[in-house]
Amino acid sequence: MTATILALDLGTTSGWALRDRTGRITSGSQSFKPQRFEGGGMRYLRFGRWISEIQTSVSELQFLYFEEVRRHVSTDAAHAYGGFLATLTAWCEHHGVPYQGVPVGTIKKHATGKGNASKDEMMAAVRARGHAPADDDEADALALLHWAIQQHDAAQEA
Repeated sequence: MTATILALDLGTTSGWALRDRTGRITSGSQSFKPQRFEGGGMRYLRFGRWISEIQTSVSELQFLYFEEVRRHVSTDAAHAYGGFLATLTAWCEHHGVPYQGVPVGTIKKHATGKGNASKDEMMAAVRARGHAPADDDEADALALLHWAIQQHDAAQEA
């Protein structure tokens, strides 16, 4: 049976890509933009609920990978990423799901052959693998999932 793997590009709009037990890959992006009348922490509660819904939909998440970002465009982006990362890692610990961060350059190099690939190059690389990402967040999650599948499958063969 194939391992269930979820790959996430964390952010206000989080890209996701999932390989289920049958080997089928689904993907998309989900917005966690703060709502008009909710407190600052609600987006993280919605994020945690969303991950729980994904886990329920596949019976069991076996591995979770996320894009590990070291530089952010703004302080607000850094704060949001930190909130999503804290929520994600706490969720994984609580549910016993192994998780791993993967540096952006590693994902880009795997997808395109160069660690500083542009958003357009990432979109093209994912399209070349037969996917039709709606945005760069979904494309990044798909690229990460393909990296994770290769790593996971190589470890299983060893």
